[in-house]
Amino acid sequence: MLTTASVLPLTVLYVTEMNRTPEYRLAAGALSGLREDLFHDAFAYRPLPRRRTDGPLTRRLPGRIRDYAAWTPHAAVVALALFTLLLAYGGEGLGPAFVATGLIPAAAVVMTLLRPVGAWWLSLASTPFGVVADYAGDWPWTPSGFVSHLAVMTLVALRTRPRTAAWMWVLTAAYGLFAGVVLSGGYMSNTPEMLFVAALVLLVVTVRHVRREAKEEVAAQQTVTAVERDKRTLLEERTTIARELHDVVAHHMSVVAIQAEAAPYRVENPPPELERAFVTIRENAVAALTELRRILGVVRAEDYQAPDAPQPVLGDLDSLLDNVRDAGLEAEKTITGAVRPLPQGVELSAYRIVQEALSNALRHAPGASAKVEISYVLGGLGLRIVNTPPRGLVKPSPGAGHGITGMRERVTMLNGEITAEPTEEGGYEVTAFIPVAAAEPATASEETS
Repeated sequence: MLTTASVLPLTVLYVTEMNRTPEYRLAAGALSGLREDLFHDAFAYRPLPRRRTDGPLTRRLPGRIRDYAAWTPHAAVVALALFTLLLAYGGEGLGPAFVATGLIPAAAVVMTLLRPVGAWWLSLASTPFGVVADYAGDWPWTPSGFVSHLAVMTLVALRTRPRTAAWMWVLTAAYGLFAGVVLSGGYMSNTPEMLFVAALVLLVVTVRHVRREAKEEVAAQQTVTAVERDKRTLLEERTTIARELHDVVAHHMSVVAIQAEAAPYRVENPPPELERAFVTIRENAVAALTELRRILGVVRAEDYQAPDAPQPVLGDLDSLLDNVRDAGLEAEKTITGAVRPLPQGVELSAYRIVQEALSNALRHAPGASAKVEISYVLGGLGLRIVNTPPRGLVKPSPGAGHGITGMRERVTMLNGEITAEPTEEGGYEVTAFIPVAAAEPATASEETS
């Protein structure tokens, strides 16, 4: 025998199972959307913002006219409201019929500038009064009410989401059906015309919304992609620099290890403390070499091959210039200041900067000539690579566009400064300064080749 205590859990279980069905969730979601779009804060104050004046046409207007152009949407809405008034005015004066068929629909149109959803409710609620006041009018929308309601739906749809446009169309259809079945006084209903025209207009507005959202999403995705590409480019350049500097550092550490091992044999009867110190130095150098090789293994690409020749230095620039001349770029080198040996990392970075700048000139300035200036100054090394404007057809470059990034990374790593920008004549100029600790000056020389 079923009791209240046993029936209640079964009822709760049944209701819970109903809540889990897809149909129930779909209906609940639809009603929630209706409440959020058309009922929640329906008369909230949402003024229409001014139009942006940075478009391709408006930004060419004079300053005063451009300021007025920002109010173009507002002026269009007011003009539409005046058109509604003209449709309602029939020559009978400003009587109650004109108020119901003209002033209230026009006020609903203007109201979309401030309270769009509330304007739609006003337009829908004023429709019966307009048709009652205009005894010879159509049913259930008078001509002015037809235009006003269609305009209000369009303006509200433009300022809200596509779901709101769908709900406005559904409720308008429900009112038209109710008025045609219950309130009809023998008039021919113009509800089908209203629904057909409204569906076409709202469909165009919805497509516009979807297209704009798609463009914004694509633009956002392109921004994210560009940022990720820049990060990847930066990491690739840093990896390349790390591979090259590994050989430089490994060479110095190998020399330290060899010298530490050979040093005790250069001194007759060295003290035990000195022998232990050299053993410790050698062990630390070997350990550092091991760690360097392990780090290089992390950043090494699968297709990376260790160089079979020493890393290039500034003394190898003549060979580089010969190669670019053979490729069609006329280049000359000028060295000023007291030439002196520099740290190998500085020499390598300076060589790579010159190499990349000349490669860019070959790719982007066919037929041009280039000049390389190397300045040995007291506080460091100055570089200037400048090329003239191209004299041939500039073809799209197959490069990845990493050259400037790599040069900046090399200079930044050495606490230097670099600029890369076009010249006034149409060429391109790269200038860099790499600080180097002051050393005793060597013989000054000035060579031009």
